[in-house]
Amino acid sequence: MLHGIPPPAPPATAFMDESFLEAAGSGFYVLAAAVFEPGAEQHARAEMLRLRGTRAISKLHWNEMDTGQRHAAARTVAALDSMSVVAVGTPVPAKRQERARAKCLERMVTELHGWGVELLLIEARTAQLDDRDLRTVIGARYNLPKGACFQAEHRAGAAEPLFWAADIVAGAVRAERMGKPGFKAALADRLYELAVDTGCGHA
Repeated sequence: MLHGIPPPAPPATAFMDESFLEAAGSGFYVLAAAVFEPGAEQHARAEMLRLRGTRAISKLHWNEMDTGQRHAAARTVAALDSMSVVAVGTPVPAKRQERARAKCLERMVTELHGWGVELLLIEARTAQLDDRDLRTVIGARYNLPKGACFQAEHRAGAAEPLFWAADIVAGAVRAERMGKPGFKAALADRLYELAVDTGCGHA
C-alpha cells in the first residue's frame, strides 16, 4: 500500500454458460457468468469436482441432475466466494436463439468490464458459433472506454469445472422462469440479474 492508497484489484476472469427456451411469447435466453474472488478459483474447482463425484460423466450439467442434486448444486455455488452476472433476454421465439444470445452477450461484455473482468471464458460449442461469439464481443468492445482491456476465449466445458458453476446458475434462473423458484432463491445473495430486450419479437 502506498500512502494509504490500496493497490488496484487484480483483473478478474469470468466463466460463462447458457440456458434457453424458445417459445412464442414466452421464450428466454439466459447467459450466466461466474466471477470468483481472487484466490478462490481452485477451491471452487474442487467443489465442482466433488459435486460430480465418481459418476461416469465428463462434466456436471443441470439438465442431467435430479431435484435433490439441483438443490445441492445451488447450495454449493451459493457458498463459493463468487458472484454471478446473469443476462436474461426476452423474447426468444423459435429459431431466434442465436440473435438473443448475441444481444445478451453484448450486454454482458459491458457489465463484466464494470466488474473488473478482463477475460471472459465461454464454453465452446461449434467453430462457427464460437466465431460468432467472438465477433459479438469485438463489436461490444466499442462500447467500452477507450483503452479498455477485454478479451474472450472458448474452452471445452469438460476441461474447466468453473463452467459448471455458471451452468448451475443458468439452470436455476431457467427453473425460476418455469415456476420453480427454490433453486434461484438459494443463490439470491450471489446473483445479479439483468433484463435484455432481444428485439426478436419486433417486426
